[in-house]
Amino acid sequence: MIAEDNVLLSSGLELLLESQGFEIAAIATDAPGFLAAVETHRPDVTIVDVRLPPGFRDEGIRAAVQARRDHPGLPILVLSQYVEQAYAGRLLADTRGGIGYLLKDRVSRVAEFTEALRRVAGGGTAMDPEVIAQLLAHGDPVDALTARERQVLALMAEGHDNATIAKRLFVSDNAVHKHIGGIFLKLGLSVEDSGHRRVLAVLAYLRRQGGIPPVPADRP
Repeated sequence: MIAEDNVLLSSGLELLLESQGFEIAAIATDAPGFLAAVETHRPDVTIVDVRLPPGFRDEGIRAAVQARRDHPGLPILVLSQYVEQAYAGRLLADTRGGIGYLLKDRVSRVAEFTEALRRVAGGGTAMDPEVIAQLLAHGDPVDALTARERQVLALMAEGHDNATIAKRLFVSDNAVHKHIGGIFLKLGLSVEDSGHRRVLAVLAYLRRQGGIPPVPADRP
């Protein structure tokens, strides 16, 4: 299901996703239409624009939160033109998984976008690297992390497992495991061996610190 008021974008998404094997159950152009369509179709995954009519502020995200409340665990991939940090933190505070937050320009990278959508549909997490960079840029808990630990945490938040992180950083699996242990120790969190739930716990913790203002990201 797609909730997007821009006809060009929703039509483009429909064509793109159908070419990749997805079936589009419905396209809604506002929040009430989205909620009604969820009730009718019970989709496997939804794509929701943060800003929908009539106010074009937070109608989409509020509808997504309502849909998750009515249908616990409903997979939702949020699309936004900009990094909305409060909204990203609000989504990540829901530890049931099946959540994604991507910037709209990520859609043009077809393989990357569809992989993220499938990950969310499967109960995983897909976060835009720009969102992660801004969430982790400042804040007392994160200041204690080393540069390598920040890299590991950012990749965890994108939904990658330990083996993939090790390959991307050209380190051993054991080194990644140690970095993760250090991250949770410094953030005062319990070390867990499960995938995206660790990421959700970290980002939910950061959200409880009162929010992090957007700053230019300096990613490796």
